[in-house]
Amino acid sequence: MMDAAEVERFFTRSDGSYLFARWGRPIAPIVFGVEDSTLLVVKGALEAVCAMAGHQMAETDPEIGTNMMVFFFRDWNELLAVPDLDRLIDGLEPLVARLSEADANQYRVFRFDAAGAIKACFIFLRMDDVLAAQPAETLALNQVVQSMLLWSDVAFTDRSPLGKLEDGRVVLRPEIGALIRAAYDPVMPAMADDSSHALRLSARMKVAQGGAN
Repeated sequence: MMDAAEVERFFTRSDGSYLFARWGRPIAPIVFGVEDSTLLVVKGALEAVCAMAGHQMAETDPEIGTNMMVFFFRDWNELLAVPDLDRLIDGLEPLVARLSEADANQYRVFRFDAAGAIKACFIFLRMDDVLAAQPAETLALNQVVQSMLLWSDVAFTDRSPLGKLEDGRVVLRPEIGALIRAAYDPVMPAMADDSSHALRLSARMKVAQGGAN
């Protein structure tokens, strides 16, 4: 089980600041640019992770309709042709230019409510050779896990949140699953910007591991 210092690393950003947030409302997803079979895989991964976390999903969000949008595409410039996307993503055009120049293959944009909890997430996946080579189940689970919390921008640069079993199946690493469950414990805040929060998360993980309430 991770200690508090390890937990803190997952929410300490590259500028040294600590920032954590979880979803404050049920997740209402929509997926663009894929066949129905892949759509079912993405929604299945989201359902599984939400069930593990004890969080809810919904058909629609009462405020904004759909609050998790997943876009699959081949070129960043395709986003500029999506109707009204520039109204949802501030500075869309310079963002697309920056991501194109960096040859990025993924990007996530979060929006927050007045309390600092996540209220929307936009997931952009440019299907280059690297992403296209991944099984749909692996790609979907990886994106869902990284969208359930506001992780540090460097949280998974050294190691994926996923692991592989002996039979070849890709699954969520147990310690990451335990961290997500602790983060969604009702006694924990929906947003925190003080590193002492990591101590509380670590404690909740130990309580859950011990079977206590």
